[in-house]
Amino acid sequence: MSAPEKAALTEAIVASGLEARFGARTIFSGIDVNVVPGRISGVVGPSGSGKTTLLRIVAGLAKPTAGQVDRPALQPAGGIGMLAQNPRQVCNPRWTLRRLVAEPATIGRRSCDVESIAERVGLEVSLLDRFPGQVSDGQLQRVCLGRLLVQAPRFVFCDEPTSMLDPVSARAVVAILQCLVDDGAGMMLVSHNRRLVERRCAEIVELGGSRVSGR
Repeated sequence: MSAPEKAALTEAIVASGLEARFGARTIFSGIDVNVVPGRISGVVGPSGSGKTTLLRIVAGLAKPTAGQVDRPALQPAGGIGMLAQNPRQVCNPRWTLRRLVAEPATIGRRSCDVESIAERVGLEVSLLDRFPGQVSDGQLQRVCLGRLLVQAPRFVFCDEPTSMLDPVSARAVVAILQCLVDDGAGMMLVSHNRRLVERRCAEIVELGGSRVSGR
């Protein structure tokens, strides 16, 4: 490993020897993965192979049966962002889209130009005062992307972020995610879309075979 690569890991989330079990069943074991600023690490594998479980462990939302995850100090709070497969499961149906986008700024007690964010993610400004039930899945996923842009996390964890979207919306989501990475965020991407993962990711974990490849 080169000196620059070693230096990058000091700012990365480094997971080693991860194992997950449900009862007597071992879902995966011996998994190593790094989430490095400015890069995307991908996770692929068949349904039931533990992709979401691995993402949750590395993000700090679940504990592994074995192994460890080392994370850099994340300041300020909100250093980790999530983009879910189904935006309706993570958006308060009683909040307007405007309030959803602005939520990280509200928590941080700072100002936020919601309309500029909406334009950046391709969300019509006229929709901002609607509620989640009044817009499509693709539009709501753009709201979630806008919320990520407002949050500006150091690390982003994406669980099948394009699987419910039409091709046009999916391409737009991927482009915005790439912009976050280009701006310095580290990203972990779980997807059934192997072509997307192979095209975008510097490191790939394949569950079901537990193989890690890099480039």
